[in-house]
Amino acid sequence: MLLTLFTPSGVRLRQHSVRSGPLNWLLLPGGPGLGSESLEELASALTVSGAIWLVDLPQDGSNRCPPGSITPLFSNWPNVVIEAAQALPNVVFAGHSTGGMYLLSIPELAPHILGLALLDTAPDASWHPRFVAMAGAHPLPAVDRASAVYEAERCDENLASIAVAAADWNFTHAGLAAGRELMARLPYNRAAVEWSDANFDHVYIAKWWPCALPVLLLAGSEDRIVSQEGWDQARFKTANVWTRIIPGGGHFPWIENPSAVDAAFNELATRVKATVSS
Repeated sequence: MLLTLFTPSGVRLRQHSVRSGPLNWLLLPGGPGLGSESLEELASALTVSGAIWLVDLPQDGSNRCPPGSITPLFSNWPNVVIEAAQALPNVVFAGHSTGGMYLLSIPELAPHILGLALLDTAPDASWHPRFVAMAGAHPLPAVDRASAVYEAERCDENLASIAVAAADWNFTHAGLAAGRELMARLPYNRAAVEWSDANFDHVYIAKWWPCALPVLLLAGSEDRIVSQEGWDQARFKTANVWTRIIPGGGHFPWIENPSAVDAAFNELATRVKATVSS
């Protein structure tokens, strides 16, 4: 039977699959507010050895009332993610989009992980004005209509409508049908979105960078949400880092090209094992 664990502060870890091997792969979703359900297709695409876990911070996604959660809500975000890394041995942490930004904002995470995968994420908040410019250059009337409805009534259901309408930005034509289905089934959480927008998204800058841990920078070649330009800085080109751009991939590149994403993760697994055994 697959396990579900909760940390003292209510971080939820749901075991997705288990293969032989000592590594624990923790997948932290982006958004925020999407829930780790947004990474189920990624987890299913991976053939790495070890256990794969879907991680939700307290009050994010469908992890609404976890044991141990505190008030005021979000007062321990995103630092509480360190509890997930401490909950299991031999952790490799993967963060998608904002999830990766959360990981890079917590220097204390470093001694608790063996490797890091940063998926369609960025080292600072400069990605956001680039996204706004892209959206202005490629308007989606359905997004404008859904946003107007949401502003009139800020509820989870209306937030979901915006996400589904924005699928054309998140996925390529090849992945659009599957992408719309994905976005339509996620457990949106308005409160998490609004907290991050007010407290994190626009002021974020990476507070640490691994100098020895294996780091995979992965992004879809057609990602229009989070620009990868920030990684051009010399300080991110250390010998322990390598980049994999997924051909034909959008912001969720495992939808369009799951085999290439799986290959990149297996390469990360090989490098982590080499580092541990050396």
